[in-house]
Amino acid sequence: MIDYTQRTTYGYELPEALIAQTPIEPRSASRMLCLDRETGAVTHHHFYELGDFLQPGDLLVMNDSRVLPARLYGVKTENQTPIEFLLLKPVREKVWEIICKPAKKAKIGTRFSFGDKLDAVVLDTTVDGGRIVEFHCDGSLYAVLDEIGQMPLPPYITAKLQNKERYQTVYSRELGSSAAPTAGLHFTPELLAELKAKGIEQAFVTLHVGLGTFRPVKEDDIRSHHMHIEHYSISAETAEKIRQTKANGGRVIAVGTTSCRTLEGAMQAYGDITACEGDTGIFIYPPYDFRCIDGLITNFHLPESTLIMLVSAFAGYAHTMNAYRIAVQEQYRFFSFGDSMLILPNIQSKE
Repeated sequence: MIDYTQRTTYGYELPEALIAQTPIEPRSASRMLCLDRETGAVTHHHFYELGDFLQPGDLLVMNDSRVLPARLYGVKTENQTPIEFLLLKPVREKVWEIICKPAKKAKIGTRFSFGDKLDAVVLDTTVDGGRIVEFHCDGSLYAVLDEIGQMPLPPYITAKLQNKERYQTVYSRELGSSAAPTAGLHFTPELLAELKAKGIEQAFVTLHVGLGTFRPVKEDDIRSHHMHIEHYSISAETAEKIRQTKANGGRVIAVGTTSCRTLEGAMQAYGDITACEGDTGIFIYPPYDFRCIDGLITNFHLPESTLIMLVSAFAGYAHTMNAYRIAVQEQYRFFSFGDSMLILPNIQSKE
């Protein structure tokens, strides 16, 4: 009997060589493992073939959040000791919650400088060991971050990113994430246009991805895991598209776990998909009754992570872990810059 509440239930062996360090070119050339949600059957394709598995009237729901270049390297103003800041979320104008290292150098009242365009002072500490800091700069802080900030790549990516835009989706527009909604990194403008021409609709939600998405589950019983909170919004236009898709017999396909959490979180909060905005800490693991999405596009996730737990809830635990075993055997590329997985019921190519 499988105990779905145990963290180790979601573990698997991954050779380090399969962790993608750089994005593939072009974006849509990534591989795509197709998993039948009903039978567990697995087939192998490329992301540019996505349209072969979708039908006119299907709706792709994508997260349009844009990643902040939120990593800053500077010095302690007093003695030039190096410091690294990672911005988490705004508290008010130019005041942010951050994490920093070395944290012991960032006592309340300490001042830091990041070149000649940005300074900061520590106002307070947080219960999680972070800091509340106030930034000082001319004009917009976001403009300064865009100029001097670095992308907050996950810790398992050690290669330098040559082009900041490769850690953004081509449809990103709402600035605010600390990490990319990586399932969307495979889309190109050309592929989106091709899908639209085939009658496959597109809609957008916004969920600002927090660094909690990389936070490991440490508790043996996952029910004790403290889920991170993320801010989301669903527009009236997107809500209407989802209602129409359902009414017309189409399928709602979430692009990424963040879009999935947005839609299922809204269903949990309101009982329907409606125009709304709020915070969600929804934690999805088996068994779970999905009330909005019919399909999921996702990447391959870390062992024992909340993300592989969500996928296991959607595709079925046995199907998911078997697909991961096959992906390792077939040497798929894993994690943020890795390959993709398409999960649909009764999946079949039209080719």
